[in-house]
Amino acid sequence: MSERRLAWLLITLSFVVFPVSCSRGTAWNEIIVAGSTSIQPFADRWAEAFIKGRPGCFVNVQGGGSSAGIQAARSGAADIGTSSRELKADEKDLREIVVARDGLAIIVHPDNPLCGLRLAEVKQIFTGEIPTWKYLGGPNEAITVVTREEGSGTRGAFQELVMGKSRISKGAIVEDSNGTVREIVAGDPNAVGYISLGLVDDRVRALELDGAKASEGSILEGRYKLVRPFLFVTKGELTGMAMDFVDFVLSPEGQEMIRKEGLLAAR
Repeated sequence: MSERRLAWLLITLSFVVFPVSCSRGTAWNEIIVAGSTSIQPFADRWAEAFIKGRPGCFVNVQGGGSSAGIQAARSGAADIGTSSRELKADEKDLREIVVARDGLAIIVHPDNPLCGLRLAEVKQIFTGEIPTWKYLGGPNEAITVVTREEGSGTRGAFQELVMGKSRISKGAIVEDSNGTVREIVAGDPNAVGYISLGLVDDRVRALELDGAKASEGSILEGRYKLVRPFLFVTKGELTGMAMDFVDFVLSPEGQEMIRKEGLLAAR
């Protein structure tokens, strides 16, 4: 067999085998999923499970924040954008798919003596109206307020669910991920912050709100009110590998993965 014929045969075989091993009807072997840093660790786990048994396929998961993910989906820079807040009115041209629901936890250091707060008190802490723990029955120490950056889906959800039209204090420490917020609170007995309920561990403690525990049971019973959607957003209808990935995320296997991580199922 001549070198030219061998090269042509190899090229032909690559086009025949590739779509079958990777996805139905697509000529691409990679999709980009970008946006919310709250969703990113869960998307990483979904991606790892999805590509097993799909040789040559890749799911490129990126962060950047919910607003960045929405823009990436709109511009075509990402096949799927991710958002951990509701879409705004001017973003509703995008298709949204609820892939999970998440509680938002108000966290403090484990040594903090308070067990819970009223939602109104949380708002006053973050506006700076309540400057020390003494006003809440705690020690006479200044409260270290830790918040997420503008454009973060976590901050957007907190603004909507807790702050309303009030602004977060300019004196608050601003961080770019839930993990960093958790680390600061874990290292400061006077700190308070907010993170995804699924990311709470024994280094911090989630406060009760209006008498309701920050737990899946309280959320399902409708008593714990800080709940937000985790969204996939796309510019239009999905096809090929991107559609396969969404189908996997919404499958019993994909949904069971997030239940084990402390999230609530999409449905």
